[in-house]
Amino acid sequence: MTHLIATFFYVGHMRPAPGTWGSLAALPTGWAIYVVLGPWGLLGGAVLSYVLGIWATGIETAGKDNHDPSEIVIDEVCGQWIALLPVAFGAARAEVDILALWPGWIAAFVLFRFFDITKLGPVGWADRMHGPTGVMLDDVIAGTFAAIGVGLLDWLAHMVFIAFVIPA
Repeated sequence: MTHLIATFFYVGHMRPAPGTWGSLAALPTGWAIYVVLGPWGLLGGAVLSYVLGIWATGIETAGKDNHDPSEIVIDEVCGQWIALLPVAFGAARAEVDILALWPGWIAAFVLFRFFDITKLGPVGWADRMHGPTGVMLDDVIAGTFAAIGVGLLDWLAHMVFIAFVIPA
C-alpha cells in the first residue's frame, strides 16, 4: 500500500522524468477531485496527500541510503494540487468551468515544475532536510510559490485585459 501511495499508483515508475509524470498525473486527478468535491476538496486532497506522503515515504525509504528516490512522486502530486488551488477557487468564485481557465492550468504546471526543478531558496532548504518531511516539504513550498505565481499572472492578465481590451 505504501508503494502504491508513494509512486501515485505506479506513475513514479514511468521514465524519463518521473517527477514530471507525477505532476502530469496530478492534473486529471485534480480535475476529478474538483468536479466531485469542489475547490475545498482539492485543498483537502493536497492536505491528505501530504499526510499520506509523509507516512508512505517514511516506510518506503526506511533503511535506505537514498532519502528521495525518483519513483516517489506523491510529493509532486501534492505540490501540483497546491499550485492549482488559485485556478480551482477562481473557477468556483466566477462560476465557470474550471477547464475554461486552461491558461491557469498551464501556468500552474510550468511554474510548479520550474520551482521543483530549480530548488530556489526555501525549496532547496527543504530538499536538504532529508527524511520524509524534506521529501514532501520542498514540493509544498514549490507548489505554494507556483500558486502565488499563478495568482500574479492572473492579476496581470486581467490588468492587461482591462487596459487594452475594454475601451476607456
